[in-house]
Amino acid sequence: MEYPKGIVVAACTSEKTGIRKTPVPTVELRQAHGIVGDAHAGPWHRQVSLLAMESIRKMQAMGLNVGPGDFAENITTEGIDIKTLPVGTWLTCGNVLLEITQIGKVCHARCAIYHQAGDCVMPKEGVFARVLRGGTITSQSAIEVLECNRAQAPGKAEADLPASTAQRANVVSLGT
Repeated sequence: MEYPKGIVVAACTSEKTGIRKTPVPTVELRQAHGIVGDAHAGPWHRQVSLLAMESIRKMQAMGLNVGPGDFAENITTEGIDIKTLPVGTWLTCGNVLLEITQIGKVCHARCAIYHQAGDCVMPKEGVFARVLRGGTITSQSAIEVLECNRAQAPGKAEADLPASTAQRANVVSLGT
C-alpha cells in the first residue's frame, strides 16, 4: 500500500495543560514518557498529540487566525491524513518511534477556539501516540509509516520491529 509523503511542520510544547502550545526548534522524546518538558507527557497512552496542518487550514478557512500549536498539539504534520491511520500504526521520525493509540478525544470543556468558531478540529481529527523509542524531532523532519495494520492492537514492543534491511524494505516513506 502506498502512503502519501509528509513532514513535521512544527514541534510544540507547553508547561501547563489546557493552553496552546508554543512551536520550538527541537523536541526531545523519551520512551514511555513523551516530550521532555511538556505538560502532557507521562506514563499513559496520550504521551504525544499530532494534528495535520490540513486540519488547521479548515479552521483558518472559517476566519480564525490559528496555526501550529494553537490546538495544543505537540506535532503538526503536513501531507498525510493522520486521522485516518488506525490505532496501532507505528510512525517513525528520525530515531523516534511512535504508536498511535487514539484518534480524536472527548472535549469536556469547550476551548477558546470552539467558542470563537462554534467548532474545533482537535476532538475529531487529533491523533494521540505513545513513545516506543525516544529521540529528537525538529520541524521539517520526515515521517515514515513503519507498520499500518487495522487489525493490530496497541502495545507491540519495539522488539517486534523488523530487524534486517530486507525486512525494513517494506517501510513506506512519508517523508523526503
